[in-house]
Amino acid sequence: MLCRRVISIAVFMAASLASVAGADEDREAADEVAIRKAIDAYVAAFNKADAKSLAAMWAQEAVYTNPLTDEEVVGREAIEGQFASIFAEAKGVQLESTTLSIGFVSPNVAVEQGIARVIRPDKTSEESQYSAVYVKRDGQWLLDRVTEEVVPVVTSNYEQLRELEWMVGRWVDQDDKATVVTECNWTRNNNFLVRSFLVHVNDRINMSGMQIIGWDPAAKQIRSWVFDSDGGFGQATWKKKEDKWFIQQNGILPDGQKSASVNIIRFVDEKTCMIQSVSRTVDDELLPDIAEVRIVKD
Repeated sequence: MLCRRVISIAVFMAASLASVAGADEDREAADEVAIRKAIDAYVAAFNKADAKSLAAMWAQEAVYTNPLTDEEVVGREAIEGQFASIFAEAKGVQLESTTLSIGFVSPNVAVEQGIARVIRPDKTSEESQYSAVYVKRDGQWLLDRVTEEVVPVVTSNYEQLRELEWMVGRWVDQDDKATVVTECNWTRNNNFLVRSFLVHVNDRINMSGMQIIGWDPAAKQIRSWVFDSDGGFGQATWKKKEDKWFIQQNGILPDGQKSASVNIIRFVDEKTCMIQSVSRTVDDELLPDIAEVRIVKD
């Protein structure tokens, strides 16, 4: 009999806990909808330059931290003054907001993580990551504390290098004596292309190396640097004429001799290119040209 009573109590408690959990989920879902509506209302008020309506969406003791000055603005009235000044100085400024997440610390406290983008009339924009703490007062969700961190602008030279994007991938040059495998990838932010190469002779790696291709903002041209496993290195400038890239390269061989050449890459299609090397010299001694070779993407 006792065992049955214990089981009955356990079943009742489990059912009660499930009911409470379900009620909590429903409440949080409803609160999240309310917070998202508050965010939309905030953006709309900002875009109307309505400082008074904006301030009404903050708690009386709220704190706003300016991301540019790290200055804390405390209280609803001070926050209204802050935004009134912003609107007076930057007429026509607009706000875009993207909510990344909303989490609940307690039934009356929530934290929103998001990205804000302020767009000025001249179309320039500033982007920041923000964290907003909301408190529930008399059934209304109000902003209590907002901190922002300006997202750094990352420069990229992709536009200057994108004509070489077809090089990305794995390329193979093979004949009866040797195989050259080249792999090309973008670095982070698409500021450089990195090409690594392996030379196989009789199934053994005879040499390896890497080439870095980037944009020289001072000279306003594409430049590259190459280093090989034998100790040789060099640099080159790139120029395009029609469907060909002319690469003027100067280097130092492992024994200290100076080398120079003009390497020509001709784009055929996304899976095929042709490479040749002309005007080759070592310590000013002219060497034979290397005829055009077909390279294919693996």
